[in-house]
Amino acid sequence: MTQQQTRRGVLAAMGATALMAPAIVRAQTPPALAAPASVISNPPRDFGPNGTPTVYGRDPDIITIDPAFDALTQGNTPIMRLWTGSLWAEGPAWSSVGRYMVWSDIPNNRQLRWIEDDGRVSVFRMPSNNSNGNTFDFQGRQITCEHLARRVVRYELDGSATVLADSYNGKRLNSPNDVVAHPDGSYWFTDPPFGGQLYEGTPDVAGGPSNAAGKLKPGLGQPPGMGNMRRELPTGCYRIDPSGRVDLVLSEEQLPSPNGICFSPDYKKLYVVSSGRGPGDTGPGGKRDVHSFDVGADNKPANGKLFSDFMIDGIKCGPDGIRADVQGNLWISSNAGRNLGYSGVTVWSPEAKLLGRIRLPEGCANICFGGPKRNRLFMAASQSIYALYVATQGAGPA
Repeated sequence: MTQQQTRRGVLAAMGATALMAPAIVRAQTPPALAAPASVISNPPRDFGPNGTPTVYGRDPDIITIDPAFDALTQGNTPIMRLWTGSLWAEGPAWSSVGRYMVWSDIPNNRQLRWIEDDGRVSVFRMPSNNSNGNTFDFQGRQITCEHLARRVVRYELDGSATVLADSYNGKRLNSPNDVVAHPDGSYWFTDPPFGGQLYEGTPDVAGGPSNAAGKLKPGLGQPPGMGNMRRELPTGCYRIDPSGRVDLVLSEEQLPSPNGICFSPDYKKLYVVSSGRGPGDTGPGGKRDVHSFDVGADNKPANGKLFSDFMIDGIKCGPDGIRADVQGNLWISSNAGRNLGYSGVTVWSPEAKLLGRIRLPEGCANICFGGPKRNRLFMAASQSIYALYVATQGAGPA
């Protein structure tokens, strides 16, 4: 082989390697995620209080789908990020007497409080037993769902705490998720199994559904008496009677994996979010949709029907928290995963017509209405808390 032929062979091999290089790089490098669709400015929008003003009329991330939505929104106010620093923010609730908003940071095992007068955020309760949903009842008492202790508790006005429910028919609850107060003195709550995991509570003891192989040690990092429970019930929705009796009002067969819950303003309808499978579930779980039920004098939900499958523009969005305004419209959080631009809050008429959306750059877990006039929407979204003044008021005490 001549020197010229050898040189040509080397050059040919180098060329082939160069052609292959982009393919190799593509195979080894994960694709870059697109910028969130809700970030519409360049440079990207800063939702914080020191961010560049975005309101020269209407906030661009408040999207009207039906003209009726315009009557529910305030045209000259921005979406604001009040605070960031949670691992997973959940369960916001407004204290009308204290004029503060409390929420759960589940993995960090604490509750936080945002105070209206100066916007200060402080630790409100720690440990919180990996609390999730919160609300305030008609007497101003805080009601909390605890993942770790698998119970619903009420914090009394004298500072003591009362266990409202930790079992049904002698069997331990799974991990109460969300709760709502009724004017008759009862409390209604959902009980999926999402707390049966290391991140948001503790798994079952060895052999339990969420720890079938027994390799996990549920007592690690827990106080004495915690981490020794085993799942005993299917998912369900319950009512705590003023007498203390706990009744099953929706079985797993009627609505699997119940999550967010609220009443219509007249308390004649019950709305419940159905989520996907949770730890230890053996059934298919829910379909990430929202259902409605009629509530009669016997306190038994009936005539259940699908309110929304939560498909928006062909995108499957994940509902979680739900609240009603005084007109009966439903404000439902949305966690659309990597479908950027579809996370935030969706707003629906009582007839299940989508009216509008509020886009956030994070998945939104839960919401509540608050402020002295109850015309401010607080949104617990992943690591942050957002707020937006609206042109309506939330129904119910919190």
